Amino acid sequence: MDGGQPIPSPLVPLGNMSSDSSMSLEQKTTFVFVVLLFIFLGILIVRCFRILLDPYRSMPTSTWADGLEGLEKGQFDHALA
Repeated sequence: MDGGQPIPSPLVPLGNMSSDSSMSLEQKTTFVFVVLLFIFLGILIVRCFRILLDPYRSMPTSTWADGLEGLEKGQFDHALA
């Protein structure tokens, strides 16, 4: 080893070789928030494409009137008593 010059890393630019090269707490929090937003966006995009490709799979097979058992639609006044 030469010992005189440090080997420059390809990931770190030469002009930014100071000891203050780490991110601040605010930058880390913002970075994590943006990453979480991108993950949420990806989940929403996948869900929207799945609904577009098969729209009837996500719809329920029953309706609100199926559980009324003998009552006609619209006859709720005596059912509450």
